[in-house]
Amino acid sequence: MEFSVLLSLYRKEQPTFLRQSLDSILAQTMPPSEIVIVEDGELTDELYNVVDEYQRKCACMKIVKLEKNQGLGKALNEGLKHCSYDIVARMDTDDISKPERFEKQINEFENDPELCAISCWIDEFYNDCNNIHSTRKVPETMEEIVKFGKKRNPLNHPAVMFKKEKIEKVGGYMPFYLFEDYYLWVRLILEGCKVKNIQESLLLFRANSDMYRRRGGLNYALTEIKFQKKLRELGYINLWEMMVNITIRMTTRLIPNKLRIRVYKTFLRKKK
Repeated sequence: MEFSVLLSLYRKEQPTFLRQSLDSILAQTMPPSEIVIVEDGELTDELYNVVDEYQRKCACMKIVKLEKNQGLGKALNEGLKHCSYDIVARMDTDDISKPERFEKQINEFENDPELCAISCWIDEFYNDCNNIHSTRKVPETMEEIVKFGKKRNPLNHPAVMFKKEKIEKVGGYMPFYLFEDYYLWVRLILEGCKVKNIQESLLLFRANSDMYRRRGGLNYALTEIKFQKKLRELGYINLWEMMVNITIRMTTRLIPNKLRIRVYKTFLRKKK
Protein backbone atom coordinates (compact mmCIF):
# COMPACT_ATOMS: atom_id res chain seq x y z
CA MET A 1 0.00 0.00 0.00
CA GLU A 2 1.43 3.35 -1.06
CA PHE A 3 1.39 6.28 1.35
CA SER A 4 2.80 9.76 1.99
CA VAL A 5 4.49 11.22 5.05
CA LEU A 6 3.61 14.84 5.82
CA LEU A 7 5.84 17.16 7.85
CA SER A 8 5.76 20.90 8.53
CA LEU A 9 9.08 22.66 9.10
CA TYR A 10 9.69 26.16 10.46
CA ARG A 11 12.79 28.16 11.24
CA LYS A 12 12.99 27.46 14.98
CA GLU A 13 13.60 23.75 14.46
CA GLN A 14 17.06 22.38 15.30
CA PRO A 15 18.92 20.91 12.29
CA THR A 16 20.09 17.94 14.39
CA PHE A 17 16.52 17.11 15.38
CA LEU A 18 15.41 17.32 11.74
CA ARG A 19 18.15 14.88 10.74
CA GLN A 20 17.07 12.41 13.41
CA SER A 21 13.46 12.69 12.31
CA LEU A 22 14.23 12.15 8.61
CA ASP A 23 16.64 9.30 9.38
CA SER A 24 13.88 7.52 11.30
CA ILE A 25 11.59 7.80 8.26
CA LEU A 26 14.21 6.40 5.90
CA ALA A 27 14.96 3.54 8.32
CA GLN A 28 11.38 2.23 8.38
CA THR A 29 10.72 -1.45 7.69
CA MET A 30 8.05 -0.15 5.30
CA PRO A 31 9.37 3.07 3.72
CA PRO A 32 6.90 5.71 2.48
CA SER A 33 6.14 6.23 -1.18
CA GLU A 34 6.80 9.95 -0.77
CA ILE A 35 7.83 12.48 1.87
CA VAL A 36 6.16 15.90 1.72
CA ILE A 37 7.86 18.68 3.68
CA VAL A 38 6.10 22.03 3.99
CA GLU A 39 8.57 24.86 4.58
CA ASP A 40 6.36 27.09 6.72
CA GLY A 41 7.97 30.45 5.98
CA GLU A 42 11.64 31.29 5.54
CA LEU A 43 14.06 28.84 7.18
CA THR A 44 17.62 29.18 8.46
CA ASP A 45 20.54 28.35 6.17
CA GLU A 46 21.33 25.32 8.34
CA LEU A 47 17.82 23.92 7.87
CA TYR A 48 17.88 24.56 4.13
CA ASN A 49 21.18 22.63 3.98
CA VAL A 50 19.65 19.63 5.75
CA VAL A 51 16.60 19.65 3.47
CA ASP A 52 18.83 19.86 0.37
CA GLU A 53 21.01 17.02 1.64
CA TYR A 54 18.09 14.67 2.22
CA GLN A 55 16.40 15.65 -1.01
CA ARG A 56 19.52 14.41 -2.81
CA LYS A 57 19.34 11.16 -0.83
CA CYS A 58 15.63 10.60 -1.34
CA ALA A 59 14.10 11.03 -4.79
CA CYS A 60 10.61 10.69 -3.32
CA MET A 61 10.94 13.89 -1.26
CA LYS A 62 8.66 16.78 -2.26
CA ILE A 63 9.13 20.34 -0.94
CA VAL A 64 6.22 22.78 -0.55
CA LYS A 65 7.31 26.37 0.12
CA LEU A 66 5.18 28.95 1.94
CA GLU A 67 6.46 32.51 1.73
CA LYS A 68 5.27 33.44 5.23
CA ASN A 69 4.80 31.39 8.38
CA GLN A 70 1.17 30.20 8.44
CA GLY A 71 1.13 28.00 11.54
CA LEU A 72 0.82 24.23 11.75
CA GLY A 73 -2.82 23.82 10.72
CA LYS A 74 -2.61 25.90 7.55
CA ALA A 75 0.76 24.43 6.63
CA LEU A 76 -0.60 20.89 6.92
CA ASN A 77 -3.69 21.74 4.86
CA GLU A 78 -1.42 23.04 2.11
CA GLY A 79 0.80 19.99 2.40
CA LEU A 80 -2.18 17.65 2.07
CA LYS A 81 -2.93 19.14 -1.34
CA HIS A 82 0.48 17.90 -2.49
CA CYS A 83 0.24 14.39 -1.02
CA SER A 84 -0.13 11.96 -3.92
CA TYR A 85 -1.65 9.12 -1.91
CA ASP A 86 -4.81 8.75 0.14
CA ILE A 87 -2.98 7.28 3.14
CA VAL A 88 -0.96 10.00 4.90
CA ALA A 89 1.29 9.60 7.93
CA ARG A 90 1.90 12.65 10.11
CA MET A 91 5.16 13.36 11.80
CA ASP A 92 6.81 16.32 13.51
CA THR A 93 10.31 17.37 12.51
CA ASP A 94 11.79 16.84 15.96
CA ASP A 95 10.29 13.42 16.75
CA ILE A 96 11.57 9.93 15.94
CA SER A 97 9.44 7.15 14.54
CA LYS A 98 10.33 3.64 15.67
CA PRO A 99 11.34 1.33 12.76
CA GLU A 100 8.08 -0.64 12.53
CA ARG A 101 5.69 2.28 12.98
CA PHE A 102 4.53 2.65 9.36
CA GLU A 103 4.37 -1.10 8.72
CA LYS A 104 2.16 -1.72 11.75
CA GLN A 105 -0.16 1.17 10.93
CA ILE A 106 -0.47 0.19 7.26
CA ASN A 107 -1.31 -3.37 8.34
CA GLU A 108 -4.24 -1.97 10.33
CA PHE A 109 -5.59 -0.18 7.24
CA GLU A 110 -5.20 -3.32 5.14
CA ASN A 111 -7.01 -5.42 7.74
CA ASP A 112 -9.87 -2.94 8.26
CA PRO A 113 -11.13 -1.04 5.17
CA GLU A 114 -13.47 1.02 7.38
CA LEU A 115 -10.59 2.54 9.35
CA CYS A 116 -10.19 6.30 8.78
CA ALA A 117 -7.37 7.20 11.17
CA ILE A 118 -5.00 5.38 13.48
CA SER A 119 -2.48 6.52 16.05
CA CYS A 120 -0.62 4.82 18.91
CA TRP A 121 1.08 5.49 22.23
CA ILE A 122 4.11 7.77 22.26
CA ASP A 123 7.20 7.71 24.49
CA GLU A 124 8.25 11.15 25.76
CA PHE A 125 11.96 11.84 26.25
CA TYR A 126 14.28 14.66 27.30
CA ASN A 127 17.37 15.35 25.14
CA ASP A 128 18.50 11.72 24.81
CA CYS A 129 16.00 9.42 23.08
CA ASN A 130 17.19 6.62 25.36
CA ASN A 131 16.04 8.66 28.36
CA ILE A 132 12.31 7.97 28.16
CA HIS A 133 10.53 9.44 31.18
CA SER A 134 6.85 8.78 30.40
CA THR A 135 4.37 7.39 27.89
CA ARG A 136 1.18 9.05 26.69
CA LYS A 137 -1.27 6.18 26.39
CA VAL A 138 -4.52 6.51 24.49
CA PRO A 139 -7.36 3.93 24.31
CA GLU A 140 -7.79 1.37 21.55
CA THR A 141 -11.41 0.91 20.60
CA MET A 142 -13.90 3.35 19.09
CA GLU A 143 -16.12 3.26 22.18
CA GLU A 144 -13.17 3.96 24.49
CA ILE A 145 -11.85 6.72 22.23
CA VAL A 146 -15.21 8.53 22.11
CA LYS A 147 -15.39 8.47 25.92
CA PHE A 148 -11.75 9.50 26.38
CA GLY A 149 -12.13 12.30 23.83
CA LYS A 150 -14.77 14.02 25.96
CA LYS A 151 -12.01 14.83 28.46
CA ARG A 152 -8.72 14.72 26.60
CA ASN A 153 -7.26 14.57 23.08
CA PRO A 154 -7.93 10.95 22.02
CA LEU A 155 -5.23 10.57 19.35
CA ASN A 156 -1.53 11.39 19.50
CA HIS A 157 -1.19 13.74 16.53
CA PRO A 158 2.56 13.31 15.84
CA ALA A 159 2.00 9.56 15.35
CA VAL A 160 -1.26 9.55 13.42
CA MET A 161 -1.88 8.03 10.01
CA PHE A 162 -5.13 8.82 8.19
CA LYS A 163 -7.05 8.72 4.95
CA LYS A 164 -6.70 12.05 3.18
CA GLU A 165 -10.16 11.76 1.60
CA LYS A 166 -11.83 11.49 5.02
CA ILE A 167 -9.83 14.38 6.47
CA GLU A 168 -10.76 16.64 3.57
CA LYS A 169 -14.41 15.58 3.82
CA VAL A 170 -14.68 17.03 7.35
CA GLY A 171 -12.85 20.24 6.39
CA GLY A 172 -9.24 19.41 7.18
CA TYR A 173 -7.39 21.31 9.89
CA MET A 174 -9.80 24.10 10.77
CA PRO A 175 -8.59 27.21 12.64
CA PHE A 176 -8.65 26.68 16.40
CA TYR A 177 -5.40 27.85 17.93
CA LEU A 178 -3.69 25.09 19.96
CA PHE A 179 -6.49 22.61 19.29
CA GLU A 180 -6.49 22.08 15.49
CA ASP A 181 -5.81 18.36 15.72
CA TYR A 182 -8.18 17.67 18.64
CA TYR A 183 -10.91 19.59 16.78
CA LEU A 184 -10.23 17.46 13.70
CA TRP A 185 -10.56 14.14 15.57
CA VAL A 186 -13.85 15.22 17.14
CA ARG A 187 -15.27 16.10 13.74
CA LEU A 188 -14.11 12.75 12.37
CA ILE A 189 -15.83 10.94 15.24
CA LEU A 190 -19.06 12.89 14.82
CA GLU A 191 -18.99 12.11 11.10
CA GLY A 192 -19.03 8.41 12.00
CA CYS A 193 -15.46 7.73 10.92
CA LYS A 194 -13.71 4.80 12.59
CA VAL A 195 -10.51 5.62 14.48
CA LYS A 196 -8.19 3.43 16.52
CA ASN A 197 -5.00 3.50 18.60
CA ILE A 198 -2.39 0.74 18.49
CA GLN A 199 -1.62 -0.28 22.06
CA GLU A 200 2.12 0.21 21.95
CA SER A 201 4.49 3.10 21.54
CA LEU A 202 5.67 3.58 17.96
CA LEU A 203 7.12 7.09 18.25
CA LEU A 204 9.61 8.96 20.43
CA PHE A 205 8.26 12.41 21.29
CA ARG A 206 10.70 15.16 22.24
CA ALA A 207 9.53 16.88 25.44
CA ASN A 208 10.95 19.54 27.77
CA SER A 209 9.84 22.02 30.40
CA ASP A 210 8.97 24.58 27.69
CA MET A 211 6.34 22.18 26.37
CA TYR A 212 4.53 22.28 29.70
CA ARG A 213 5.00 26.05 29.97
CA ARG A 214 3.27 26.50 26.61
CA ARG A 215 0.31 24.56 28.02
CA GLY A 216 -0.24 27.10 30.76
CA GLY A 217 -1.15 30.73 31.16
CA LEU A 218 -4.29 32.82 30.90
CA ASN A 219 -4.40 32.88 27.08
CA TYR A 220 -4.24 29.10 26.89
CA ALA A 221 -6.94 28.82 29.56
CA LEU A 222 -9.26 31.21 27.71
CA THR A 223 -8.70 29.37 24.43
CA GLU A 224 -9.50 26.11 26.16
CA ILE A 225 -12.80 27.52 27.44
CA LYS A 226 -13.69 28.44 23.85
CA PHE A 227 -12.81 24.94 22.72
CA GLN A 228 -14.94 23.32 25.40
CA LYS A 229 -17.85 25.51 24.32
CA LYS A 230 -17.26 24.39 20.73
CA LEU A 231 -17.37 20.72 21.79
CA ARG A 232 -20.73 21.35 23.46
CA GLU A 233 -21.99 23.29 20.44
CA LEU A 234 -21.13 20.28 18.27
CA GLY A 235 -23.03 18.00 20.64
CA TYR A 236 -19.95 16.00 21.60
CA ILE A 237 -20.22 16.88 25.30
CA ASN A 238 -23.10 18.11 27.45
CA LEU A 239 -23.29 21.14 29.74
CA TRP A 240 -22.18 19.23 32.84
CA GLU A 241 -19.18 17.68 31.06
CA MET A 242 -18.21 21.11 29.73
CA MET A 243 -18.31 22.70 33.18
CA VAL A 244 -16.29 19.88 34.76
CA ASN A 245 -13.68 20.07 31.98
CA ILE A 246 -13.35 23.84 32.28
CA THR A 247 -12.97 23.70 36.08
CA ILE A 248 -10.24 21.05 35.95
CA ARG A 249 -8.41 22.51 32.97
CA MET A 250 -8.48 26.10 34.21
CA THR A 251 -6.77 24.95 37.39
CA THR A 252 -4.11 23.08 35.43
CA ARG A 253 -3.45 26.01 33.11
CA LEU A 254 -3.13 28.66 35.80
CA ILE A 255 -0.91 26.91 38.36
CA PRO A 256 2.90 27.47 38.32
CA ASN A 257 4.78 25.54 35.64
CA LYS A 258 6.70 23.30 38.08
CA LEU A 259 3.44 22.20 39.63
CA ARG A 260 1.85 21.72 36.20
CA ILE A 261 4.72 19.41 35.22
CA ARG A 262 4.10 17.37 38.36
CA VAL A 263 0.38 17.13 37.58
CA TYR A 264 1.08 15.88 34.05
CA LYS A 265 3.62 13.32 35.20
CA THR A 266 1.52 12.10 38.12
CA PHE A 267 -1.98 12.00 36.64
CA LEU A 268 -1.77 12.29 32.84
CA ARG A 269 1.23 10.14 31.92
CA LYS A 270 2.41 6.61 32.57
CA LYS A 271 5.91 6.46 34.01
CA LYS A 272 8.43 4.18 32.40
